[in-house]
Amino acid sequence: MKIKASELILNPDGSVYHLNLKPEHVAETIIFVGDQDRVNKVSKHFDTIEFKTQKREFKTHTGTFRGKRISVISTGIGPDNIDIVLNELDALFNIDLINRKPKKDLTSLNIIRIGTSGALQKNIPVDSFVMSYGGLDTSGMLHAYQTNDISHSDYEDAFIKHTKWNTNRARPLLIKCSKILELQFNDSFLHTGITLTAGGFYGPQGRVLRLSLQDDGLNNRIDSFDYKGIKITNLEMETSAIYGLSKLLGHEAVSLNAIIANRATGDFSKNPSKTIEKLITYTLNKITA
Repeated sequence: MKIKASELILNPDGSVYHLNLKPEHVAETIIFVGDQDRVNKVSKHFDTIEFKTQKREFKTHTGTFRGKRISVISTGIGPDNIDIVLNELDALFNIDLINRKPKKDLTSLNIIRIGTSGALQKNIPVDSFVMSYGGLDTSGMLHAYQTNDISHSDYEDAFIKHTKWNTNRARPLLIKCSKILELQFNDSFLHTGITLTAGGFYGPQGRVLRLSLQDDGLNNRIDSFDYKGIKITNLEMETSAIYGLSKLLGHEAVSLNAIIANRATGDFSKNPSKTIEKLITYTLNKITA
């Protein structure tokens, strides 16, 4: 069936609507960053840069590093932006944009997120790195799709019970990272665990300014949750959306976070830019190892 113009929106030049990209502009190995300014911090390490574009918060550089073609794309903040980025990237590779039909032979992308986050556990110090073994979605965005094949109900049920999860909220979904990329980034100095993905920065992450929280004890119960020795390590706004959509679309994904704050101890990195730069160089070296 032909996909309608209202569903797959293209720019006049044939590029996908939000990302402003054509298929030839993107590599099959893609680094996601949230901040558009971080794109340059990654691509400055490239040996060559063949393509650059930006539309809104979505900035893309494609080039080579040690002979490997890589794209780096800024996603902006939040699960809603990830929904745009991953669906449009998949369309570039797996939909015939001229005939508006899915291709028979599908391409699986390798997606590595380089993000920043705050740790929830005291044993994860600032300036360390976390690889998300799984992403726990609390935003509800993934419930727009059929998720039966990607959720892990035993974990989710235990989390709901322990945290006394309000049933008026979206049911949490746990999605695990790519096994292939997990093995590629399996270094002993990395902290691993579950990353909780929230749909906002303030109330959804338990921050209080002028508005009262629906459940002001929720963060404490999240921090203390332990399922078979696996704790929630950190809190941010993208990982579970990346994992969920990647699983559903057949892509490999892993999320790496530079810990620039520890909410359990109240510490904040004295030089977050240096920590992020270390994570960028580590990631590029692992991709090309």
